[in-house]
Amino acid sequence: MATGQKLMRAIRVFEFGGPEVLKLQSDIAVPIPKDHQVLIKVHACGINPVETYIRSGTYSRKPLLPYTPGSDVAGIVEAVGDNVSTFKKGDRVFTTSTISGGYAEYALADDHTVYTLPGKLDLKQGAAIGIPYFTAYRALLHSARVKAGESVLVHGASGGVGLAACQIARAYGLKVLGTAGTEEGQNIVLQNGAHEVFNHREPNYIEKIKKSVGEKGIDVIIEMLANVNLSNDLNLLSYGGRVIVVGSRGPIEINPRDTMAKESSIIGVALYSSTK
Repeated sequence: MATGQKLMRAIRVFEFGGPEVLKLQSDIAVPIPKDHQVLIKVHACGINPVETYIRSGTYSRKPLLPYTPGSDVAGIVEAVGDNVSTFKKGDRVFTTSTISGGYAEYALADDHTVYTLPGKLDLKQGAAIGIPYFTAYRALLHSARVKAGESVLVHGASGGVGLAACQIARAYGLKVLGTAGTEEGQNIVLQNGAHEVFNHREPNYIEKIKKSVGEKGIDVIIEMLANVNLSNDLNLLSYGGRVIVVGSRGPIEINPRDTMAKESSIIGVALYSSTK
């Protein structure tokens, strides 16, 4: 048990595995912010699929055990370390990453990963921004370099990154198509910027997309499950089209000639590769 320091509750992982390895502890020392660090009193924390992969031990990056999961937090600044001038105690903020983990009452973050939360957003909404919206922005603007008037298919649009991609793409003047596997998901996709939505559980949905976009094809595809969809994606692309791989859960066999004929590109995205 930590002594001589304020304590907090936090979820800790001592071994990789299923949800049962998540352990609540109440004797964790509250972190002390160092140079260029911000201590946040956590009001809400987002949960991303990648955190389940990390917890299971199947992800490419493994944290040292034990650790506290969670990257996307929103809350109130509790304290700041030296050389932090952008934030002060009491500020409403959100993060894209944490040092100490977000499944806790307090979280430590580098100041360059902390952002002021706009007044029109509540703290729960703030916790949903980090990985989903920054990933979608990076995929569309940095990787695909989309332009107004282009078409984009968000393949798996009803999740966090997918909805963010629909919203951002619509705001930038693209024609937005999305897919979802349920009626509820399809409605949510339409409400968040998509012009058209398709049920990817239907056997003929690829043909429906082809009919919708015509011979030209789709300029950009944001792909959430490349190990299932990549081959179809390449056939849906326009000349010079780009598939941006945001997610994949395994290998897939493709025909490289599908990229040659259209001089298309397959580009991977990893938010943790972003620079300051």
